Amino acid sequence: MIWPVLLVTSLVVLVAVPSVFTNVPTIRLMVYAMVPLGLIVLAESICLLSGHFDLSVGSIAGFSAVFTAMVMGPWGVISDPILGILLIVAVGSFIGMLNGVFIAKFGVNPFLQTLAFLIIFGGGKLALTTQPVFGLPEGFLLPGGTVGVAVGILLASFLVISVMFKYTNFGRAVYAVGSDKESAREVGINVDGIIIAVYTMSGLFSALAGLMLIGFIGGVPPDIADDMVFPAFAAAIIGGISLFGGRGKLMGAFGGVLLLSLIQTSLNVAGTDPTIIGVVEGFVLLVAILLYTTKARLRQRILSAEVA
Repeated sequence: MIWPVLLVTSLVVLVAVPSVFTNVPTIRLMVYAMVPLGLIVLAESICLLSGHFDLSVGSIAGFSAVFTAMVMGPWGVISDPILGILLIVAVGSFIGMLNGVFIAKFGVNPFLQTLAFLIIFGGGKLALTTQPVFGLPEGFLLPGGTVGVAVGILLASFLVISVMFKYTNFGRAVYAVGSDKESAREVGINVDGIIIAVYTMSGLFSALAGLMLIGFIGGVPPDIADDMVFPAFAAAIIGGISLFGGRGKLMGAFGGVLLLSLIQTSLNVAGTDPTIIGVVEGFVLLVAILLYTTKARLRQRILSAEVA
């Protein structure tokens, strides 16, 4: 449903706020600004497809960014941009892996586990520094500081993971675990390994989002990546990713990113109070949940009628 909804919304915006589409700098900024959110949505969608979710994606993005900035800046441990990029990705992947290990091996509830990491690493950013970090190497800022590179990273990430999930055994295993964990285990799928893998991937793409934010901002404020988790959920659900796992397409989630970014940009261009924008995003999420619930009920009724 996301693409027809996106088309209708675009037509409404074209009539109500035409400058969104007629002003090239506005279009450029909208596309540029959606990159970090898009990577966070990809991270969240991977977990959702496996029947899990991750409340800590924003905190992982922010902590990875702040930690790496401190290592490259005030602490002066490394200065090579390539090592900095590898470090931020490694930090995010490691935190994501820890999420997966605690959930898969120790049976911790995903909500409680990722909520704990949201709090721990959200506070960890402020424990590292309460001041913005600037003066980072130009090469480190380049991926997120160049529109073409940033958008290319986002599109490549969605394309590669979409192909992986559609055509590889790993992708089919993720869908199987999301559909029925016990059935997947009975047919020989390493369920624990899949859970750890998807959370590691979630951490990796969250860290990439942090890297994009650093380039976009030109530095690292202590509140970087705050309040990103709920827009990520909204975009994924709007894009048709099932809350219960096993159903949905990652390119649909990408459509959700486009829709949410279009709504945010339109409200900003129209001069809407920033606090109202948050309210609108909440309503968008509510509508998406209601649509998803209605669709699920209709699907269940059709299946029940066919069985009868």
